Amino acid sequence: MTSLRNSASFALGDRHVHRLGYGAMQLAGPGVFGPPRDRDAALAVLREAVAQGVNHIDTSDFYGPHVTNQIIREALHPYRDDLTIVTKISARRGADGSWIPAMSREELTQAVHDNLRHLGLDALDVVNLRSMLDVHGPVEGSLEAPLTVLADLQRQGLVRHIGLSNVTPTQVADGRRICEIVCVQNYYNLAHRDDDALIDDLARAGTAFVPFFPLGGFNPLQSSSLSAVALRLGATPMQVALAWLLRRSPNILLIPGTASVAHLRENLAAGQLVLPDDAIRELDGVAVAA
Repeated sequence: MTSLRNSASFALGDRHVHRLGYGAMQLAGPGVFGPPRDRDAALAVLREAVAQGVNHIDTSDFYGPHVTNQIIREALHPYRDDLTIVTKISARRGADGSWIPAMSREELTQAVHDNLRHLGLDALDVVNLRSMLDVHGPVEGSLEAPLTVLADLQRQGLVRHIGLSNVTPTQVADGRRICEIVCVQNYYNLAHRDDDALIDDLARAGTAFVPFFPLGGFNPLQSSSLSAVALRLGATPMQVALAWLLRRSPNILLIPGTASVAHLRENLAAGQLVLPDDAIRELDGVAVAA
């Protein structure tokens, strides 16, 4: 059985976490909205993740909404001392499941308190401010006002560390002038590599980069090169894609999500997969062909 107990780690705020973590988004219902189809299965996945040594869980109170945080609390509270739970704020859900910007002082403050209440915490380990200037991807624009609100909540002791999500390199640089930024969470994977330069910059600064949709998200990665490498190595394409990310840079922390214990174990096993140099060269070309 796979275990992360002796696997590589990286700094996330004042903690060191294993580079393979878990993203809780898929514990909600279809479209990340409503309850899961099988709540017992969701609880089992979380408990198995922690049993395997996962000590970094990514979530948000707008998943569901409220659903994933409530399930995390039911499954794992009281939490292990070494468990780091990272959440994000700045959106709310419409009655139709739509994603609505929620970046005012009142909305951000309420979101922090909602996360605290539903997770059963007195302070949040890490809170990512997700830019909602565009729902679909990073766009330039000032995040000074919402980030200042989050920094105020940090000074009040409700938030220990602050990260940014769905942001540009300029926004990261601007954010660093307001408060310490311990992680950046952006869309990145084997085929979508717009943040290559940002990842290298963050690595030099000792800052974590956490790719969301590391396996493609709602549109899973598909590549003949990826499939060929996986076949040669006796692994699944998704394991190879995760192993490539771990090889890409030591500051990358992975949070692949699943609602299946079997799939969870498969994802965690990627940490043991060694990619030979010829496989790396072949995989590096996937982004060019994408």
